[in-house]
Amino acid sequence: MDVKTLTELLREAEEHHGSYEASAPAHHWSDWYAAYIVSRAAGHSSEKAVSDAGKHMEAVLG
Repeated sequence: MDVKTLTELLREAEEHHGSYEASAPAHHWSDWYAAYIVSRAAGHSSEKAVSDAGKHMEAVLG
């Protein structure tokens, strides 16, 4: 992955993370961002990536 692509994905993740963070328990943003970016890099839509990141956080937070 190149810097330009990663930068775009980080900014996109930032936009989508806000709605998750507003209602989520305390967590480290990097866990959500990583799951979101991996999903998007796999070719999934932003909606699917949000879902994947949410599922990942459920597993992380228990």
